[in-house]
Amino acid sequence: MVWFTIWTLLVLATLGGAFLLGRNLWRKGKALVAELGRAGALAGDVADHGDQWAAAAPRTPGSHDLLTDRAVHRARVSTLREARSARRTRRRGQHARTVRGWWAYLR
Repeated sequence: MVWFTIWTLLVLATLGGAFLLGRNLWRKGKALVAELGRAGALAGDVADHGDQWAAAAPRTPGSHDLLTDRAVHRARVSTLREARSARRTRRRGQHARTVRGWWAYLR
């Protein structure tokens, strides 16, 4: 009789958990379908009005200059390399100070 009661409680608990899991899954599925409907409506809106929005958007000149003289590119790369070298030197100095501080702390 005791085993029958235990197994009955286990089966009922499993059924209750399955019900709660199924209900949660159903609610999330409904929310997903609603969001997909909203996303479809927005995609349709973009398809209908995308050209108008693109024409109305402010145009900023691009920063690329790939078709200019090589000297311009070399100067820009040189400037970027110098800046990178300065940052690397600053980071190495900070690291050295940190290591010295830890060694002083540990002694």
